[in-house]
Amino acid sequence: MSGSTQIATDPVPAAALTEWLRAEVPEIATGPEPVDVTRISGGHSNLTYRIVDAAGTPWALRRPPTGGVLATAHDMGREWRFIAALADTPVPVPRAVAFCADHSVIGADFYLMGFVDGVVPGDVEAGAAMPVAMRHAAGLAVADVLAELHAVDPDAVGLGELRRPGSYLERQLRRWHRQAHDSAVEDLSMVDEGHRLLVERRPADEELTIAHGDYRPGNLSFGPDGRIGAIFDWELATLGEPLADLGYLLASWGRPGDTVREITSGPTTLEGWPEREEILARYAERSGRGDRIAGQADYFEAFARWRSACIGAGVYTRYAAGHMGGSAEDPETARLRLANLQEQATAAVEILHRSAG
Repeated sequence: MSGSTQIATDPVPAAALTEWLRAEVPEIATGPEPVDVTRISGGHSNLTYRIVDAAGTPWALRRPPTGGVLATAHDMGREWRFIAALADTPVPVPRAVAFCADHSVIGADFYLMGFVDGVVPGDVEAGAAMPVAMRHAAGLAVADVLAELHAVDPDAVGLGELRRPGSYLERQLRRWHRQAHDSAVEDLSMVDEGHRLLVERRPADEELTIAHGDYRPGNLSFGPDGRIGAIFDWELATLGEPLADLGYLLASWGRPGDTVREITSGPTTLEGWPEREEILARYAERSGRGDRIAGQADYFEAFARWRSACIGAGVYTRYAAGHMGGSAEDPETARLRLANLQEQATAAVEILHRSAG
Protein backbone atom coordinates (compact mmCIF):
# COMPACT_ATOMS: atom_id res chain seq x y z
CA MET A 1 0.00 0.00 0.00
CA SER A 2 1.28 3.45 -0.85
CA GLY A 3 2.62 5.59 2.00
CA SER A 4 1.13 8.79 3.35
CA THR A 5 3.62 11.03 1.53
CA GLN A 6 2.51 9.78 -1.88
CA ILE A 7 -1.17 10.12 -0.97
CA ALA A 8 -0.58 13.71 0.14
CA THR A 9 1.22 14.73 -3.05
CA ASP A 10 -0.62 12.66 -5.68
CA PRO A 11 -4.44 12.92 -5.85
CA VAL A 12 -4.67 9.40 -7.37
CA PRO A 13 -1.51 7.37 -6.67
CA ALA A 14 -1.53 4.73 -9.40
CA ALA A 15 0.34 2.01 -7.47
CA ALA A 16 -2.00 2.14 -4.47
CA LEU A 17 -5.07 2.29 -6.72
CA THR A 18 -3.86 -0.73 -8.71
CA GLU A 19 -3.32 -2.77 -5.55
CA TRP A 20 -6.87 -1.97 -4.44
CA LEU A 21 -8.31 -2.81 -7.86
CA ARG A 22 -6.50 -6.14 -7.87
CA ALA A 23 -8.00 -7.05 -4.50
CA GLU A 24 -11.48 -5.54 -4.76
CA VAL A 25 -12.55 -5.12 -8.42
CA PRO A 26 -11.65 -8.27 -10.39
CA GLU A 27 -13.47 -7.11 -13.52
CA ILE A 28 -10.76 -4.46 -14.01
CA ALA A 29 -7.64 -6.01 -15.52
CA THR A 30 -4.44 -5.39 -13.58
CA GLY A 31 -0.90 -6.41 -14.48
CA PRO A 32 2.55 -5.95 -12.98
CA GLU A 33 2.57 -2.25 -13.87
CA PRO A 34 0.22 0.34 -12.30
CA VAL A 35 -2.88 1.36 -14.24
CA ASP A 36 -2.61 4.57 -16.25
CA VAL A 37 -4.14 7.60 -14.49
CA THR A 38 -4.89 10.86 -16.31
CA ARG A 39 -6.77 13.89 -15.03
CA ILE A 40 -9.71 14.74 -17.27
CA SER A 41 -9.77 18.44 -17.95
CA GLY A 42 -12.69 20.46 -16.62
CA GLY A 43 -14.51 20.44 -13.33
CA HIS A 44 -14.10 23.04 -10.60
CA SER A 45 -15.02 20.83 -7.69
CA ASN A 46 -14.86 17.04 -7.54
CA LEU A 47 -12.06 15.71 -9.72
CA THR A 48 -12.42 13.18 -12.54
CA TYR A 49 -9.69 10.87 -13.84
CA ARG A 50 -9.44 8.48 -16.77
CA ILE A 51 -8.13 5.08 -15.72
CA VAL A 52 -6.82 2.66 -18.36
CA ASP A 53 -6.37 -0.91 -17.15
CA ALA A 54 -3.92 -3.59 -18.26
CA ALA A 55 -6.28 -4.70 -21.05
CA GLY A 56 -6.50 -1.16 -22.45
CA THR A 57 -10.06 -0.65 -21.20
CA PRO A 58 -10.88 2.88 -20.01
CA TRP A 59 -12.74 3.63 -16.77
CA ALA A 60 -13.49 6.84 -14.90
CA LEU A 61 -12.68 7.71 -11.28
CA ARG A 62 -14.19 10.51 -9.19
CA ARG A 63 -12.65 11.91 -6.00
CA PRO A 64 -13.02 15.11 -3.93
CA PRO A 65 -10.68 18.11 -4.21
CA THR A 66 -7.34 17.72 -2.44
CA GLY A 67 -8.24 20.19 0.32
CA GLY A 68 -10.60 22.95 1.36
CA VAL A 69 -13.53 20.52 1.45
CA LEU A 70 -16.78 21.94 2.80
CA ALA A 71 -18.56 19.93 5.48
CA THR A 72 -21.68 19.27 3.38
CA ALA A 73 -20.07 19.08 -0.07
CA HIS A 74 -17.97 16.64 -2.13
CA ASP A 75 -19.84 13.57 -0.89
CA MET A 76 -18.64 10.73 -3.10
CA GLY A 77 -21.12 8.31 -1.57
CA ARG A 78 -23.98 10.59 -2.58
CA GLU A 79 -22.84 10.78 -6.21
CA TRP A 80 -22.41 7.01 -6.26
CA ARG A 81 -25.86 6.45 -4.83
CA PHE A 82 -27.58 8.50 -7.55
CA ILE A 83 -25.89 6.89 -10.55
CA ALA A 84 -26.42 3.41 -9.06
CA ALA A 85 -30.11 4.13 -8.36
CA LEU A 86 -30.76 5.38 -11.90
CA ALA A 87 -29.11 2.43 -13.64
CA ASP A 88 -32.38 0.73 -14.64
CA THR A 89 -34.31 3.86 -15.61
CA PRO A 90 -34.53 5.69 -18.96
CA VAL A 91 -32.08 8.28 -17.58
CA PRO A 92 -28.63 7.77 -19.16
CA VAL A 93 -25.93 7.43 -16.48
CA PRO A 94 -22.49 5.81 -16.43
CA ARG A 95 -22.37 2.28 -15.05
CA ALA A 96 -21.57 2.26 -11.34
CA VAL A 97 -18.59 -0.09 -10.89
CA ALA A 98 -17.12 0.21 -7.38
CA PHE A 99 -17.05 2.54 -4.38
CA CYS A 100 -14.18 2.89 -1.88
CA ALA A 101 -14.42 4.56 1.53
CA ASP A 102 -10.94 3.40 2.64
CA HIS A 103 -8.81 6.55 2.80
CA SER A 104 -5.60 4.53 2.94
CA VAL A 105 -5.94 3.90 -0.82
CA ILE A 106 -5.81 7.42 -2.28
CA GLY A 107 -6.49 9.59 0.78
CA ALA A 108 -10.23 10.10 0.22
CA ASP A 109 -13.47 8.38 -0.74
CA PHE A 110 -13.71 7.68 -4.47
CA TYR A 111 -15.73 5.66 -6.94
CA LEU A 112 -15.23 4.05 -10.32
CA MET A 113 -17.68 4.10 -13.18
CA GLY A 114 -17.78 2.97 -16.76
CA PHE A 115 -16.15 5.29 -19.27
CA VAL A 116 -18.73 6.66 -21.70
CA ASP A 117 -17.48 7.55 -25.18
CA GLY A 118 -18.79 10.67 -26.86
CA VAL A 119 -18.33 14.41 -27.06
CA VAL A 120 -18.57 16.23 -23.72
CA PRO A 121 -18.92 19.88 -24.83
CA GLY A 122 -17.59 21.59 -21.73
CA ASP A 123 -16.61 24.67 -23.73
CA VAL A 124 -16.89 26.17 -27.20
CA GLU A 125 -13.77 24.40 -28.45
CA ALA A 126 -15.07 20.98 -27.40
CA GLY A 127 -18.53 21.81 -28.75
CA ALA A 128 -17.07 22.58 -32.18
CA ALA A 129 -16.43 18.84 -32.55
CA MET A 130 -20.19 18.31 -32.81
CA PRO A 131 -21.38 18.65 -36.44
CA VAL A 132 -23.64 21.65 -36.99
CA ALA A 133 -26.36 19.42 -38.44
CA MET A 134 -26.73 17.47 -35.18
CA ARG A 135 -26.75 20.39 -32.75
CA HIS A 136 -30.45 21.25 -32.90
CA ALA A 137 -31.49 17.66 -32.21
CA ALA A 138 -28.86 17.44 -29.46
CA GLY A 139 -30.28 20.54 -27.82
CA LEU A 140 -33.79 19.15 -27.81
CA ALA A 141 -32.42 15.91 -26.37
CA VAL A 142 -31.04 17.95 -23.47
CA ALA A 143 -34.59 19.07 -22.64
CA ASP A 144 -36.00 15.57 -23.18
CA VAL A 145 -33.52 13.87 -20.83
CA LEU A 146 -34.10 16.50 -18.15
CA ALA A 147 -37.82 15.77 -18.33
CA GLU A 148 -37.04 12.02 -18.09
CA LEU A 149 -34.95 12.61 -14.97
CA HIS A 150 -37.72 14.62 -13.32
CA ALA A 151 -40.25 11.89 -14.16
CA VAL A 152 -38.42 9.22 -12.11
CA ASP A 153 -40.19 8.37 -8.86
CA PRO A 154 -37.53 8.71 -6.11
CA ASP A 155 -39.24 6.07 -3.98
CA ALA A 156 -39.26 3.55 -6.83
CA VAL A 157 -35.46 3.74 -7.21
CA GLY A 158 -34.61 3.74 -3.52
CA LEU A 159 -33.92 7.45 -3.09
CA GLY A 160 -37.07 8.38 -1.19
CA GLU A 161 -35.31 8.46 2.17
CA LEU A 162 -33.32 11.48 0.96
CA ARG A 163 -36.56 13.47 1.14
CA ARG A 164 -36.31 16.19 3.79
CA PRO A 165 -39.09 18.12 5.49
CA GLY A 166 -39.59 21.77 4.72
CA SER A 167 -38.71 23.85 1.66
CA TYR A 168 -35.92 22.83 -0.72
CA LEU A 169 -35.54 26.42 -1.90
CA GLU A 170 -35.34 27.75 1.63
CA ARG A 171 -32.53 25.30 2.41
CA GLN A 172 -30.70 26.12 -0.82
CA LEU A 173 -30.91 29.86 -0.24
CA ARG A 174 -29.57 29.45 3.26
CA ARG A 175 -26.80 27.00 2.29
CA TRP A 176 -25.32 28.92 -0.62
CA HIS A 177 -25.60 32.30 1.11
CA ARG A 178 -23.64 30.86 4.03
CA GLN A 179 -21.01 29.40 1.67
CA ALA A 180 -20.53 32.77 0.02
CA HIS A 181 -19.98 34.39 3.40
CA ASP A 182 -17.50 31.66 4.34
CA SER A 183 -15.44 32.45 1.23
CA ALA A 184 -12.51 34.79 0.64
CA VAL A 185 -14.66 37.17 -1.45
CA GLU A 186 -14.81 40.58 0.21
CA ASP A 187 -17.65 42.33 -1.66
CA LEU A 188 -20.89 40.35 -1.30
CA SER A 189 -23.34 43.25 -1.62
CA MET A 190 -25.00 41.95 -4.82
CA VAL A 191 -25.06 38.39 -3.47
CA ASP A 192 -26.84 39.71 -0.38
CA GLU A 193 -29.35 41.70 -2.44
CA GLY A 194 -30.09 38.69 -4.64
CA HIS A 195 -30.61 36.58 -1.55
CA ARG A 196 -33.06 39.11 -0.12
CA LEU A 197 -35.15 39.20 -3.31
CA LEU A 198 -35.12 35.42 -3.78
CA VAL A 199 -36.29 34.85 -0.23
CA GLU A 200 -38.97 37.51 -0.58
CA ARG A 201 -40.34 36.04 -3.83
CA ARG A 202 -39.88 32.34 -3.18
CA PRO A 203 -42.72 30.36 -4.86
CA ALA A 204 -45.03 28.55 -2.49
CA ASP A 205 -45.93 25.70 -4.89
CA GLU A 206 -42.69 23.71 -4.79
CA GLU A 207 -42.35 20.21 -6.26
CA LEU A 208 -39.94 17.49 -5.24
CA THR A 209 -38.20 15.27 -7.80
CA ILE A 210 -34.67 14.03 -8.40
CA ALA A 211 -32.74 17.21 -9.19
CA HIS A 212 -29.25 17.04 -10.72
CA GLY A 213 -28.12 20.48 -9.62
CA ASP A 214 -25.59 21.05 -12.46
CA TYR A 215 -27.51 19.98 -15.55
CA ARG A 216 -26.06 21.49 -18.75
CA PRO A 217 -24.48 20.29 -22.04
CA GLY A 218 -20.99 20.38 -20.49
CA ASN A 219 -22.01 17.60 -18.08
CA LEU A 220 -23.45 15.40 -20.82
CA SER A 221 -21.88 12.99 -23.30
CA PHE A 222 -23.28 13.17 -26.84
CA GLY A 223 -23.03 10.33 -29.36
CA PRO A 224 -22.57 10.83 -33.12
CA ASP A 225 -26.35 10.90 -33.62
CA GLY A 226 -26.85 13.67 -31.05
CA ARG A 227 -28.28 11.34 -28.44
CA ILE A 228 -27.14 11.69 -24.84
CA GLY A 229 -25.07 8.74 -23.63
CA ALA A 230 -24.65 9.81 -20.01
CA ILE A 231 -25.18 12.55 -17.46
CA PHE A 232 -22.05 13.23 -15.39
CA ASP A 233 -21.12 15.17 -12.23
CA TRP A 234 -23.84 14.27 -9.72
CA GLU A 235 -22.11 16.18 -6.93
CA LEU A 236 -25.05 18.53 -6.28
CA ALA A 237 -27.82 15.95 -6.84
CA THR A 238 -30.65 15.85 -4.34
CA LEU A 239 -34.41 15.57 -4.07
CA GLY A 240 -35.51 19.06 -4.91
CA GLU A 241 -37.34 21.48 -7.14
CA PRO A 242 -37.25 20.41 -10.83
CA LEU A 243 -37.56 23.98 -12.09
CA ALA A 244 -34.27 24.77 -10.35
CA ASP A 245 -32.62 22.37 -12.83
CA LEU A 246 -34.47 24.06 -15.69
CA GLY A 247 -33.45 27.54 -14.53
CA TYR A 248 -29.83 26.42 -14.30
CA LEU A 249 -29.99 24.99 -17.82
CA LEU A 250 -31.39 28.28 -19.17
CA ALA A 251 -28.73 30.32 -17.35
CA SER A 252 -26.07 28.02 -18.87
CA TRP A 253 -27.55 28.27 -22.38
CA GLY A 254 -25.53 31.08 -23.95
CA ARG A 255 -26.60 32.37 -27.37
CA PRO A 256 -25.08 34.85 -29.82
CA GLY A 257 -26.06 38.39 -28.92
CA ASP A 258 -26.45 37.80 -25.19
CA THR A 259 -25.62 40.86 -23.10
CA VAL A 260 -24.91 38.73 -20.00
CA ARG A 261 -22.64 35.71 -20.23
CA GLU A 262 -23.86 32.23 -19.46
CA ILE A 263 -22.99 31.06 -15.96
CA THR A 264 -20.50 28.48 -17.22
CA SER A 265 -18.74 27.81 -20.48
CA GLY A 266 -20.59 25.66 -22.96
CA PRO A 267 -21.18 25.01 -26.67
CA THR A 268 -24.53 26.69 -27.22
CA THR A 269 -23.15 30.03 -28.44
CA LEU A 270 -22.20 28.13 -31.60
CA GLU A 271 -24.37 27.86 -34.71
CA GLY A 272 -27.16 25.30 -34.80
CA TRP A 273 -28.24 25.02 -31.17
CA PRO A 274 -31.89 25.75 -30.29
CA GLU A 275 -32.87 29.05 -28.70
CA ARG A 276 -33.80 29.19 -25.03
CA GLU A 277 -37.47 29.53 -25.94
CA GLU A 278 -37.31 26.20 -27.78
CA ILE A 279 -35.74 24.51 -24.77
CA LEU A 280 -38.46 25.92 -22.51
CA ALA A 281 -41.22 24.80 -24.86
CA ARG A 282 -39.73 21.32 -25.31
CA TYR A 283 -39.30 20.77 -21.58
CA ALA A 284 -42.81 22.09 -20.90
CA GLU A 285 -44.24 19.68 -23.47
CA ARG A 286 -42.33 16.64 -22.23
CA SER A 287 -42.71 17.35 -18.50
CA GLY A 288 -46.27 18.70 -18.35
CA ARG A 289 -45.11 21.71 -16.30
CA GLY A 290 -46.13 24.41 -18.76
CA ASP A 291 -48.30 26.37 -16.31
CA ARG A 292 -45.58 26.57 -13.68
CA ILE A 293 -42.91 27.48 -16.23
CA ALA A 294 -44.99 30.37 -17.59
CA GLY A 295 -45.02 32.11 -14.21
CA GLN A 296 -41.74 31.06 -12.64
CA ALA A 297 -39.04 30.62 -15.30
CA ASP A 298 -37.51 34.03 -14.56
CA TYR A 299 -37.33 33.33 -10.83
CA PHE A 300 -35.50 30.06 -11.34
CA GLU A 301 -33.06 31.52 -13.88
CA ALA A 302 -32.29 34.28 -11.37
CA PHE A 303 -31.87 31.66 -8.63
CA ALA A 304 -29.43 29.75 -10.86
CA ARG A 305 -27.33 32.83 -11.56
CA TRP A 306 -27.29 33.80 -7.88
CA ARG A 307 -26.35 30.26 -6.82
CA SER A 308 -23.61 30.26 -9.46
CA ALA A 309 -22.16 33.38 -7.85
CA CYS A 310 -22.16 31.68 -4.44
CA ILE A 311 -20.57 28.52 -5.83
CA GLY A 312 -18.05 30.70 -7.65
CA ALA A 313 -17.07 32.24 -4.33
CA GLY A 314 -16.24 28.79 -2.99
CA VAL A 315 -14.36 27.78 -6.14
CA TYR A 316 -12.37 31.03 -6.06
CA THR A 317 -11.43 30.35 -2.44
CA ARG A 318 -10.29 26.75 -3.13
CA TYR A 319 -8.20 27.76 -6.15
CA ALA A 320 -6.67 30.67 -4.27
CA ALA A 321 -5.57 28.24 -1.57
CA GLY A 322 -4.21 25.71 -4.11
CA HIS A 323 -6.73 22.99 -3.21
CA MET A 324 -7.74 21.96 -6.74
CA GLY A 325 -4.89 19.59 -7.52
CA GLY A 326 -2.39 22.27 -8.51
CA SER A 327 -0.86 25.54 -7.46
CA ALA A 328 -2.78 28.73 -6.79
CA GLU A 329 -4.05 30.60 -9.83
CA ASP A 330 -2.33 33.65 -11.26
CA PRO A 331 -3.74 37.04 -10.18
CA GLU A 332 -5.42 37.79 -13.52
CA THR A 333 -7.36 34.51 -13.56
CA ALA A 334 -8.41 35.10 -9.97
CA ARG A 335 -9.57 38.62 -10.90
CA LEU A 336 -11.66 37.22 -13.75
CA ARG A 337 -13.28 34.70 -11.42
CA LEU A 338 -14.27 37.48 -9.05
CA ALA A 339 -15.62 39.61 -11.90
CA ASN A 340 -17.71 36.72 -13.24
CA LEU A 341 -19.34 35.90 -9.93
CA GLN A 342 -20.21 39.58 -9.44
CA GLU A 343 -21.68 39.68 -12.96
CA GLN A 344 -23.91 36.69 -12.25
CA ALA A 345 -25.10 38.06 -8.90
CA THR A 346 -25.94 41.38 -10.58
CA ALA A 347 -27.77 39.61 -13.42
CA ALA A 348 -29.88 37.70 -10.89
CA VAL A 349 -30.93 40.93 -9.21
CA GLU A 350 -31.76 42.55 -12.56
CA ILE A 351 -33.90 39.58 -13.67
CA LEU A 352 -35.86 39.66 -10.44
CA HIS A 353 -36.46 43.42 -10.70
CA ARG A 354 -37.47 43.09 -14.37
CA SER A 355 -39.86 40.22 -13.76
CA ALA A 356 -41.58 42.17 -10.99
CA GLY A 357 -42.01 45.25 -13.16
